[in-house]
Parts: sequence; C-alpha cells; structure tokens
Amino acid sequence: MNTHIAELRKKHKLSQEELADAVGVTRQTITSVETGKYTASLGLAYKIARFFGLSIEEVFDFSEMEEI
Repeated sequence: MNTHIAELRKKHKLSQEELADAVGVTRQTITSVETGKYTASLGLAYKIARFFGLSIEEVFDFSEMEEI
C-alpha cells in the first residue's frame, strides 16, 4: 500500500524515529510502512493520520486495494 508518510515527515521536518516515538512504534515499523513492506493496522493508521491532523485516506492510498 502506498502512503504519504515520508512526504509528511519531511514537510514537518521529522525523522522516522521521531514519528515512531510519537505514535508508539519502532523506527523499523515506520520504515516498513513507508516502503510498503508492512501494511499498518487500522489503529496505527489512525494514530499516524491523527498525528498529522489528517484523515486516514489523506495519508494512505487505498486505490490499489481489491474491492470486497
């Protein structure tokens, strides 16, 4: 899944470590979510979106997901 996390971090001058600390995960988790190796749980997606003051849809790109 594509995300806008890296761009948002850079815009806010945050390191992966700083974002990870703010949302309660490891830097490796943020790296994995940014690179698409790991899909964030709903809870983590919510925390990240909330941190940036955005909706989940503004941070995560769901366009490639299959419809149910």
